[in-house]
Amino acid sequence: MAPDDIGQDRALLCSETTSYRISLEAYKEFSEEINVRRLHLFEFEDQPWFPATIRDCMTDYLSHVVNQFNFYEAIVPILEKGVNKSQCCRIIDMGTGAGGGWPKLAELLVQRLPSLQIVLTDFYPNYSSLQRLVSNGNSVMTFEPDSIDARDVPDRLRGLRTQFLSFHHFNMQDARRILQNAVDARQPIAIFEAQKRDVAHLIQFALSPLGVWLLSPAIRPFKWSRLFLTYLLPVVPLCVFWDGLVSVLRTYNEDELIELTKSLDQGDSFLWEIGECRSGFIAIPYLLGYPR
Repeated sequence: MAPDDIGQDRALLCSETTSYRISLEAYKEFSEEINVRRLHLFEFEDQPWFPATIRDCMTDYLSHVVNQFNFYEAIVPILEKGVNKSQCCRIIDMGTGAGGGWPKLAELLVQRLPSLQIVLTDFYPNYSSLQRLVSNGNSVMTFEPDSIDARDVPDRLRGLRTQFLSFHHFNMQDARRILQNAVDARQPIAIFEAQKRDVAHLIQFALSPLGVWLLSPAIRPFKWSRLFLTYLLPVVPLCVFWDGLVSVLRTYNEDELIELTKSLDQGDSFLWEIGECRSGFIAIPYLLGYPR
């Protein structure tokens, strides 16, 4: 091939790549401009009658995805700042599920905060996964076997309160109670999601059953019940599909988070940071609040 032909091919490839990036950015901007009204529909995972076996399969899948793709590396400086604003080097994670991204997050945080302790809690604790997580050489982590309500955290659990992919589960009144409880206890709080309430994320989460079918065999420990509920009786992918779409529709946008913080009693005694960081193609909206 002649040098001129190679140059033309490279120029064409660069042009196509640039066009793709422009088209992708234009699509994201377009999807964010469409106003998607917040709908507080039900999620299966929230229901007290929902079988624990299916709920655990769902939280195991979410934890696997988060750790496989290392979603949360970009938020380490935010967590470090929150811990430094607390009176002790401890994180109280609420709504932990099966452990979320903590295996990798803990490694990154301990490099910056060697004395850090992480306490994992949930309203519906995934006992087997959490026990395995804290017993797998992760001495920095412990978990609370009792049900912990993020709206009324016991005084004995002090430190930076965190919530990952769970704040949207709460309606406006309960979301306000979570923030008010942190303000009343003078404990910093950091909230993270992995989705925004827009068309792009609705489309992305509509494809979530494909991820469940593709990744379930790689989830450890191996369970025949997981395969049965994923392939033969596909309850898990269907529930992940529904809960994923509802999660997008429930997610609070920046204006709503600002409204929540302004509605708090003595809310101005805290400094509030509301923003978004990116981890690859994942947008991570966050709220960080700490005493002045």
